Amino acid sequence: MKLFQSLLFRILIAIVLGFAVGMIAPEWLSRTFQTFSTLFSGFLGFAIPLIIIGLIAPAIAEFGRGAGKWLGVTAGIAYCSTICAGLYAIAAGYLTFPFLLNRGGDLKEVANPEDAGFKPFFEIVIDPAFGVLTALLIAFVLGLGIAVLRSQGKNTLFNVADEFRTVVNLLISSLIIPLLPVYIFTVFATMTADGTLGEIILDMLTIVVLAFVLTALMLICQYTVAGVITRRNPLTSLVGMLPAYATALGTASSAATIPVTTRCAQSIGVSKPVASFVIPLCATIHLAGSTVKITLFALAIMWTTGATISVPALIGFVFLLGIAMIAAPGVPGGAIVTAAALLQSNLGFNESQVALMVAIYIAIDSFGTATNVTGDGAIAMIVDKLAQGRDIVTGRTGRDAEANLAAADGPTAA
Repeated sequence: MKLFQSLLFRILIAIVLGFAVGMIAPEWLSRTFQTFSTLFSGFLGFAIPLIIIGLIAPAIAEFGRGAGKWLGVTAGIAYCSTICAGLYAIAAGYLTFPFLLNRGGDLKEVANPEDAGFKPFFEIVIDPAFGVLTALLIAFVLGLGIAVLRSQGKNTLFNVADEFRTVVNLLISSLIIPLLPVYIFTVFATMTADGTLGEIILDMLTIVVLAFVLTALMLICQYTVAGVITRRNPLTSLVGMLPAYATALGTASSAATIPVTTRCAQSIGVSKPVASFVIPLCATIHLAGSTVKITLFALAIMWTTGATISVPALIGFVFLLGIAMIAAPGVPGGAIVTAAALLQSNLGFNESQVALMVAIYIAIDSFGTATNVTGDGAIAMIVDKLAQGRDIVTGRTGRDAEANLAAADGPTAA
C-alpha cells in the first residue's frame, strides 16, 4: 500500500499514462495538456529563484564560518565530476563510433521540438524576479553575511531567512510536489501526440542508447566512489535516489527537482544541513549527465558529417564546458543553450549543426537531467563525510562538532 502512495509510483504511472494518452489524444486535448504544461512550467520558473534563496541562504548561515570552505569543496567536486564526464564521453565515442556510425555520412536535420509542438490555448507570462545565477549569488551573499551577524550575536536576519525557508518548504510540499505527476503526464502526452519524441530519437537512436548506457555507468561509478569514501553500500544509496531520477525525467529541470532530490539525499543518510546546502547548489553547478550528452552528441555530429576532429580541441571544449555548466540555469534546455556558443567557437559548428544539436538534446533532455540530479546525491554523500568532525557550524572539531551537526539535522519536513 505504501508503494502505491509513493511519489516514484505516481510519477511512473504519469509517464506510462502520458505515452498511452498521447497516442490517441485529439488535437484539442493535446493543446489542453500543453496549456497546463506551459502554465506550470512558467510558475516553476518563477518559483525556482525563490527556492534557491530560501534553501541555500539559511543553509549557508547555519554552516557558519565553514560555509566558504564547503562552498569551495562542493564546487570543486562538482567541476571535477563534470570534467571527468566529458573526457569519459570522448573516450567512449572514439571506442564505439567506428562500429556504430558511418564516417562522413549524411545526418538528417531535425526541427527544434519546442517549436514543432502543440500551441497552448493561452499563455500567461510569469517572469521570475531574477535569474537563477543571480539567485545563487544572492543566496551566497545573504548566507555568508547572516553567518557573520550570527557570530556577533545578531539573529534577526537569520530568523527571517529561516522563516522564509519555512514558506518555501510549504510551497514545495503543498503545491509543487502534488502537481508534479500531473505536469509530467502532460509533458509526455504532448510530446507523444505531436511525434516529437519518436521522430528525433529514431534519427539518432544508436547514439541515444549509447548516451543512456554511458550515463547509467557513470552513476554507478559516482556512487561506487562515494560508497568507498563514506563506507556505505553504493547500490542502496543509488536505489534511494530513484525518486529524484524519475522526477527529473518528467521535469527535465535540475532546479525544479530540488525538493525531491533533497528528500532523497536525506533518506540515504546525508545530514539535513548538508543536503539543504549541497543539493540546491549542485542543481545549478553539477551537470555531469548533461556534459556526457553534449560531448557525445557533438562528437557524433562531427563524426557523421566528416568534420575535422581534434582531440586537443575536444579536451579544451570539455574544460570550458565544465565552467559553462556551472553557470547554466538548472531549467529545461538550460545546459545546451549555455553550451551553444562553445559549440560554434571551439568546435566550429555552423547554425544548422547547432540547431540539430539543440533539437536532439532537448528531445531527450530529461535523461541527462535525471543523471545530473542523481549524481548530486553522490556529491552530497562525499561532502557529508568530509564535513563530519570539522568546522561546519561552530568551527569546532571532534565530538563537539559532530554533536552540533546532529543537532542541526532535525526531523525531515513532510
